Amino acid sequence: MDKIFVNQAIVVEGRDDVRAVSEACDALIIPTHGFGISAETWTLMEKAYAKKGLILLLDPDFAGEGIRNKLTKKFPNAVQAYLDRADATEGTDIGVENARPEVIAEVISKALERESLADARKDEKDEEAYANIRDLTEMGLAGGAGASEKRAKVCKILGIGYGNASAMIKKLKGFGIDRDELRQAVEKIEE
Repeated sequence: MDKIFVNQAIVVEGRDDVRAVSEACDALIIPTHGFGISAETWTLMEKAYAKKGLILLLDPDFAGEGIRNKLTKKFPNAVQAYLDRADATEGTDIGVENARPEVIAEVISKALERESLADARKDEKDEEAYANIRDLTEMGLAGGAGASEKRAKVCKILGIGYGNASAMIKKLKGFGIDRDELRQAVEKIEE
């Protein structure tokens, strides 16, 4: 597999994640070494954010989401890249280090593409273009049997990371994904 070149710095959790991402990408990779991020690492991330931009690629587990939330508060314009749990699981271990290089390259490419499209779309759409809880319920993504599983599949197709119905609505708006694009993703999993 040829590595993809990524201009932004990629933030991961640990050194095993650095190894896995470096097999997929030619990029500056910054490990946080968990939730207790050192002053030196904060300074490095701040510099990269200001000069290059950041991509957050963290483990699809509770700890990874906690770190993602902490970093997103500090770096609100960071690109959000999400691995599906199934792609990041080996045995009982969940982490970026378990994903195949081609999957890592794909989620980073998809996140960068999505970010670029979202910037263009945000100016074009008004609030009415986006899905609300009623839409999610009608599409079987909230409030019914199997909604969580269906939502997980749709979130994977859209590359926005899994979340409950409220989180999904926020992500859809944040990434500029309108009701029609959501409907298309739902149709893909129903085929």
